[in-house]
Amino acid sequence: MPTHTMRAIRLHEHGGPEVLRCDEVPVPEPGPGEVLVRVHAVGVNPPDWYLRDGLTTMPGETESTVGLPVIPGTDMSGVVEAVAADVDGLAVGDEVFGLLRFPGFNGSAYAEYVAAPASDLARKPAGIDHVHAAGAPMAGLTAWQFLIEVGHDHASPFQEARHRPTALDADTTVLINGAAGGVGHFALQLAKWKGARVIAVASGAHESFLRELGADQFIDYTKSRPEELVHDIDLVLDTVGGPDSKRFLRTLKRGGAQFPVLPGDFDEEETMKLGVTVSSGQVRSNGAQLAELGRLLDAGTIRVAIDSTFALTDARAAHERAARGHIQGKIVLTVA
Repeated sequence: MPTHTMRAIRLHEHGGPEVLRCDEVPVPEPGPGEVLVRVHAVGVNPPDWYLRDGLTTMPGETESTVGLPVIPGTDMSGVVEAVAADVDGLAVGDEVFGLLRFPGFNGSAYAEYVAAPASDLARKPAGIDHVHAAGAPMAGLTAWQFLIEVGHDHASPFQEARHRPTALDADTTVLINGAAGGVGHFALQLAKWKGARVIAVASGAHESFLRELGADQFIDYTKSRPEELVHDIDLVLDTVGGPDSKRFLRTLKRGGAQFPVLPGDFDEEETMKLGVTVSSGQVRSNGAQLAELGRLLDAGTIRVAIDSTFALTDARAAHERAARGHIQGKIVLTVA
């Protein structure tokens, strides 16, 4: 059994990367429906730095669920140490990975141990290590829920209508903006798996990486404007977002769709006139979908690219790396 205390990274206040502190805290007890996981690696995701910066209310929630000090993090891979009495299908010693309690800020993954809802977990693919597995859950599930299957009936905080993925096949052309990042590089591979033609938009440094992942066409946004080069696209997945996102609407054919991963700034009249759909969703923890992703990872059909790794105790440096941008794949914390 674990010792009674563990190292965890906590925020005692909001601010820059320097507010991430390494503390000795009690090892959590798994509650009903949970298992205790000895963490081997932790994925670093945008909500981690949003929380650090002071965002404590999830989109769609009316009030903050965060009390300080708080342990950030939602993505992890590790080994089951203890199992609540009501949990079936997981045993001590099983290797698992998961996106914990999302949407929400109580994943508490930046730690040596975490109490994890069994339903958020899947078995770690045997063919990949904990570092790569920890990079997969949030980004992989975001790509999956946007492109393949939503997998839940929860309303999106960003729109009235339920998000519906576009059917992807050999007759579909997909443009992915921000294709080298966490969500982007999974989306590219999932679209290729479905047989689609993929145009990847990123900065020039990522071209060979994205071609290796299967991009059919590459556009360096520092040199050209995608909306001037391509048209008749079936689907745009924009992982970058922001006010510029709407320029991609002009690349779509009538009946096409744009999926902004981060809510953008769209004009309903313009989208109606162009005859296109804009649809977004919010990623949710889902162990069953993660198991499907895990099978693709195990088979080598898709892979997790690692931008960089940092020790858990060096979480500050990991956040500094994230702030510099131009990330290729995922940043992961390793837990000794």
